[in-house]
Amino acid sequence: MALGKDEIDATGFTAVRLTSGAVALFVISYWVTKGGNLSGSEGVADAANTQAKNTLPTGRVSALQIRGSWVSAFFLFTYAVCFSFAYLGLTTGTGALILFGSVQITMIGAALFKGERPGAVEWSGLIVAICGLVYLVFPGLRSPPLVSSALMGAAGISWGAYTLRGRSSGDPLGDTTGNFIRSLPFAAMIAILFLPNIHLSGRGVVLAVLSGALASGVGYTVWYAALKYHTSTRAAVLQLAVPVIAAAGGVVFLSETSEMRLAIAAALILGGIGLTIFGRKRS
Repeated sequence: MALGKDEIDATGFTAVRLTSGAVALFVISYWVTKGGNLSGSEGVADAANTQAKNTLPTGRVSALQIRGSWVSAFFLFTYAVCFSFAYLGLTTGTGALILFGSVQITMIGAALFKGERPGAVEWSGLIVAICGLVYLVFPGLRSPPLVSSALMGAAGISWGAYTLRGRSSGDPLGDTTGNFIRSLPFAAMIAILFLPNIHLSGRGVVLAVLSGALASGVGYTVWYAALKYHTSTRAAVLQLAVPVIAAAGGVVFLSETSEMRLAIAAALILGGIGLTIFGRKRS
């Protein structure tokens, strides 16, 4: 809605998205921990709560410790900025295929390298789901520009790496908050680099804030919380539901036409995901 209608440029969208996500998550984390501690340490949290009874709110801020990591923040930023710039030169279908293909290769490749061995049913589910993705986006496929394709491939690899790092998160809210906060210096550097080309409209900023605070900040926290219950392979396949959700959102919010192709592709993708989950439980 923002980039496709030239409401905001790719750099501005990325900067506003990450900044609004960091602010929203900081506020949520602050109040969830009662002026507490993003590190999850009980000792520091108790000290912060005790101090909160006798000091002003500004005194509580000093107790905050940033979780997450610079490596995860870099992957988050790389995904966000490459995604925004790539879609300036790609159709929706082509971009989705490159993005999710890169995510699958990254996550499943890492899983195999670490010794994870999906069963036959899981592999069948993956193949069915990918066929559904190709069928969904095929009408929009066209020969993509090399630079845009490379950027979307980098976005997919970065998101796959960011997801893999989240599987070990013991504090999804704290880690996601820290990752967003740590991504801001990267966002500032890219904003300064492309400052002459930044274009912001009121509607574009609002859409970027919604994307950052709600869809990205809160959404990625939920994703980190869910990851510990899934293998890398299953987490990779689950993400193939995203194009179906996006296509349905296009019908609801952007007045895009709903075709039988969407229903068939959704059945293939969701059926493939179901096979993957069933195959894992069976194993």
